[in-house]
Amino acid sequence: MTFLSSIVKTILLGIIQGITEWLPISSTGHLILFASIWPLEPVTFFEVFKVVIQFGSILAVLVLYYQKLNPFDKRKSFKKRKQTLQLWSKVIVGVIPAAIIGLLLDDIIEGYLSANFVIAVALIAYGIIFILVEKNPRQEKIETIEQVDYLSALKIGCFQCLALIPGTSRSGATILGGLYCGCSRTVASEFSFFLAIPVMFGASLLKVIKYFIKVGLFNFGQLFLLLLGTFVAFVVSLFAIKALLNYVKSHDFTIFGWYRIILGIFVIIFFYVI
Repeated sequence: MTFLSSIVKTILLGIIQGITEWLPISSTGHLILFASIWPLEPVTFFEVFKVVIQFGSILAVLVLYYQKLNPFDKRKSFKKRKQTLQLWSKVIVGVIPAAIIGLLLDDIIEGYLSANFVIAVALIAYGIIFILVEKNPRQEKIETIEQVDYLSALKIGCFQCLALIPGTSRSGATILGGLYCGCSRTVASEFSFFLAIPVMFGASLLKVIKYFIKVGLFNFGQLFLLLLGTFVAFVVSLFAIKALLNYVKSHDFTIFGWYRIILGIFVIIFFYVI
């Protein structure tokens, strides 16, 4: 019965990950809040679980954007293949800030910044920022992914560092960075997807290595839960990514700002008032 309960939790966590990873509302924050109410034991396993299942979300991006991201596609012209390689080089530039700071502060973030109050404050703060940004939008200068230059990629990467604080949202921080640099909402969202690939893969690998060092190998049950959560996150991410791109074609991000504020207030009331 206990393992069946773990399976149900894993499926729900995979659904949460698949939806919230790509929306600017913080997947890690939602996973931590869910675990606070209905924990996935042991805690050491959940710490690696909530990061590793992000790999399913990465696979969804790779599947949906396989042709755009594949520089070796023979159907592409030389110019298109060159543009693809340039896109990857811009992604690498954008990843550098978060990679450096994340490696240096990983233990501090995990030990001190994963509290529900921190998540709530981050949800509210960036919710307000999203509303303010949408009320005073910048002129859109970058309307295609190819127009993202290296300086803009680096600036967006610096914004991504903000997402190291749980509750901020990696996609939310990078989308804000893209909007700040003059990207259209679609370009900001897509570049956020691409930045996620090396960041989330690296974070997953780091968590697994640290778990092996501290705890040891996964048992069969834990490995099954990791694979199940990853698969669910993959399937749900396929739909979430398409839904977000369709949404931003004719809507702004204001609704996500209000959602973050409402959720942040709820967290404070639920955990610190009631």
